[in-house]
Amino acid sequence: MRDRPETERILDVLRPYAANWSGSLGRGDLVVPQREIPRLINDLLEAIAACTESEGEVSDADLFRALNDAQRSPSVQDQVVKLRQSFRILKR
Repeated sequence: MRDRPETERILDVLRPYAANWSGSLGRGDLVVPQREIPRLINDLLEAIAACTESEGEVSDADLFRALNDAQRSPSVQDQVVKLRQSFRILKR
């Protein structure tokens, strides 16, 4: 449920385009007028950026604790699992 606020931000951008007469936003039915597409894309990008900016980077102390805890795991795979549970790891 950690992603719930992020999901709501994106759904708020899409709700005005939900096709009320043929479906719903829950099913993914959208009707977007062609002239609205650039604005919709910009609004979605802003919502996604707001979601990713709110997290920020982890502090050195939190990273140190997590690495120490993960180091006690019996295998490298278990260490990776523990780190992924603690942090969102992005590939660059």
